[in-house]
This record gives sequence, structure tokens and C-alpha cells, in this order.
Amino acid sequence: MVVSADVHLPEESELTVQELNLSSAVLYAGSFHLGKYCEKANNEFMLCRLEEKDPRKCINEGKAVTACTLEFFRKVKKSCLDEFNQYSNCIDKSSGDYSLKQCRKTQGVFDKCVLEKMNIERPAFGYFCEARVHDTK
Repeated sequence: MVVSADVHLPEESELTVQELNLSSAVLYAGSFHLGKYCEKANNEFMLCRLEEKDPRKCINEGKAVTACTLEFFRKVKKSCLDEFNQYSNCIDKSSGDYSLKQCRKTQGVFDKCVLEKMNIERPAFGYFCEARVHDTK
């Protein structure tokens, strides 16, 4: 990609955040609860990307999403580590395409733990596809 000298590119220090070093199975296992936990930060980021049409203007919103995700997985680790590990291992090893159908029992145990200890209910199927009004900051 070619850019002219008058285009401001952010410094590397502006872009540097702690990375999430997680496998696909771990992300799949936490995805529904993560989406609910970080819904506001995700909506702010996506709204910024849509309205600004320039990802450079949304760096802070992107950092907020990453920070929220880190916070979520730290809380899961503290509250429901064994249940989460069983669920993510099932997803990882039960099929080649991370299918959830073989893991409904471990999912139920994890869902119950997250509800009891973190007060996050697993969203209903289709929740993230529903139209909603986002109250921005």
C-alpha cells in the first residue's frame, strides 16, 4: 500500500497492547459470555469503525475491547477455571471443526459456573443478530 507523506500513521507505541495468547478452542468456549461481557466496548468499537471510516481514529476503542477481553478471561480463570478447561478441551478434541454438539454437558457446567460466580447468563441463540439501539458514551 502506498501512502503520501501527509498521511499520519500512528506510532508503534500507540498500537502496542498486551496480546491475547489464546487458542481457537479457548476463544470458541468463551465467545458467548465474552460477547455479553464486552458488549458495550465491542459496540463502541464497531460504531466508531462504521462512522469514522478510518481505523486510525478508533485505536482507543480497539484497545478498550482488548482490555475488556483480557479482564473477562482473567475473571474466568479466577472463578471457573476447571469448568472452562473441560469445556474448551472438549471443543478442541471432539471434532476437527470445533463443533459444540459433543460438548453440551461441559458447556452446561461452564454456563452454570459463569452464571453463579460471574453473574453472566449465556445469551440466547441469535442474541447477537438482534437489532438493538446502542447508547453511546
